[in-house]
Amino acid sequence: MRIPLPPVPLPEGLIEVAREFEDGSKTPAEPRNAATVVLMRPSPDGPEVYLLRRQVSMDFAGGMCVFPGGGVDPRDFDAAVAWAGPSPAEWARRLGTDEETARALVCAAVRETFEESGVLLAGASPETVVADTTGDQWEADRHALESRELAMTEFLSRRGLVLRTDLLGTWDGWLTPVFEPKRYRTWFFVALLPEGQLTRDVSTESSSVHWVPARLAADQADGGELAMMPPTYLTCLEIGQESSPTEVLAVAEGRTVDMFTPSVEPLGDGWTLSMPDRMRPLVADRRRP
Repeated sequence: MRIPLPPVPLPEGLIEVAREFEDGSKTPAEPRNAATVVLMRPSPDGPEVYLLRRQVSMDFAGGMCVFPGGGVDPRDFDAAVAWAGPSPAEWARRLGTDEETARALVCAAVRETFEESGVLLAGASPETVVADTTGDQWEADRHALESRELAMTEFLSRRGLVLRTDLLGTWDGWLTPVFEPKRYRTWFFVALLPEGQLTRDVSTESSSVHWVPARLAADQADGGELAMMPPTYLTCLEIGQESSPTEVLAVAEGRTVDMFTPSVEPLGDGWTLSMPDRMRPLVADRRRP
């Protein structure tokens, strides 16, 4: 499967639909809050990122390569969750939202990463991190979280663990265009694969998983070898500019999220979807003959 990558020419029929939302003739679907984590590890070719190829049958982004993540669950709002790292108030500042939502987003980011990769950003203390999550009991807990039989707070409490929120970095925020029937308000985080932990192909929503250098993932998307939605592609493109996960996390230290919603803008004689201004030079360099 190959989809057009930014800047994507838009069909005239879609432009007419977009205009109906802009002038108020149609009401946009209410977006759902979501969190996704760019899980990284070092390589000679720069930061490698962990990508899941979603099942073709999925009703959203079917067949696309994505980072681990998903929608915020009501139980992610549990204020009793054991916490280490920046306070919910500080996360609210970084994520551009209120404390309650920030706490839920961070919890969802850690939970979804564990559910979809087997990697757990938690430890027995604020200075430690779980070294191995590959045993049968860990897998049983992961299944229970995935099926919503077990809440994250209960899971951590039972095992005497705290969320290591300091292992997450703030990266970006994307809101699905107003004309899409299913919309997500997604916060992007970055994280380094903890030492000793292994990713596993465990998600029921994916058909395969891949560790790929971010810059190579962008190249493969350009060549039609990987199918990606524009936010995933642009994130790989941007992270691929750095030489290591450490550098990516250093950049993340200074970031705050200003949620970006792609809108229709001119492209030659036609139209395309906009992108964050900082991305434009990166895309222009790749499209230059």
